[in-house]
Amino acid sequence: MSFFNLAMRRMNWLGARQEVIAQNVANANTPGYRAQDVSSFAELLRGAGGAMVRTTSGKHIAGLGGSTAQGVRREDDETAYEQSLDGNTVALEQQTIMAADTSENYRLAAQLYRKGHEMLSLAATGIR
Repeated sequence: MSFFNLAMRRMNWLGARQEVIAQNVANANTPGYRAQDVSSFAELLRGAGGAMVRTTSGKHIAGLGGSTAQGVRREDDETAYEQSLDGNTVALEQQTIMAADTSENYRLAAQLYRKGHEMLSLAATGIR
């Protein structure tokens, strides 16, 4: 069932991206904070995340370029709009756009997952 696996991985990636965006917004006024994003979904599918150190507890410290979800790497956002005088690179407008895009993509992936499940149920039982 590669379709369900792909949809699940996409939803996990989008969840990790939303987590990073929330952290960026929370640190919008922190001097010297560098905005972050996650590695692309294409990199995740290619396995470019490399061998990541696996943490077994949320209290463990992630390594450099830390991981939020399996195979998803955090990295500095090179597309940050601006840098403030105190060195902070978080632009709330950009984070808002990214959050809206991530939310819409998550909703689409969840809907596709649900429709795939309905189709599989219909094929197996013949009952809607």
